[in-house]
Amino acid sequence: MNEIVVLDTDCANLTSIRVAIKQLGYYPIITSEPDIVMRAKKIFLPGVGTAAAVMKVLFEKKLVNIIREFTNPILGICLGMQLFCTFSEECDGVQTLDIIKSSVLRLKTDKLSLPHIGWNKIALNKPSPLFKFIPNYSRFYFVHSYIVPVSKYSLSTTNYGINFSSIIQKNNFFGVQFHPEKSGDIGSQLLKNFLEI
Repeated sequence: MNEIVVLDTDCANLTSIRVAIKQLGYYPIITSEPDIVMRAKKIFLPGVGTAAAVMKVLFEKKLVNIIREFTNPILGICLGMQLFCTFSEECDGVQTLDIIKSSVLRLKTDKLSLPHIGWNKIALNKPSPLFKFIPNYSRFYFVHSYIVPVSKYSLSTTNYGINFSSIIQKNNFFGVQFHPEKSGDIGSQLLKNFLEI
């Protein structure tokens, strides 16, 4: 049984996530096979593109209920984190996985360019095993135009014109708005921490 699964959502950054995990000594498989996904010890849900496109893939591959009912740790990355919410404003509105009761909103800033691209700091709000050896205000690499608002599920926040959730958690569902696989040593540390939960 392969214990680490990167969900095949037909998006472009699957290989970079797999390489980042392999560099930590783990051997992930990229798959959308429901039987394999169901038995995983850890799942990575990546996302590049639109919420509508990835939700369509998840429905077509019969993964929606498997994700909702998964009880081991699962990490949503960027759009993958946003899909944990109930609804996204993207594409005139998309129903998403409804694991965390929140809407995903378009990032609105007065003078800052969109999308939010580049390195930015995270402010840690709550203790978490994800933060082992990660100092407060560490910098990670972001690329996004939509945000998850700050809520009781926010483990960290980031400011880009406004504060938004940069890491969220509800039970075994963890999400990061940034790309740990593009965030150098500190991103590797976060992936390692998740793999060791």
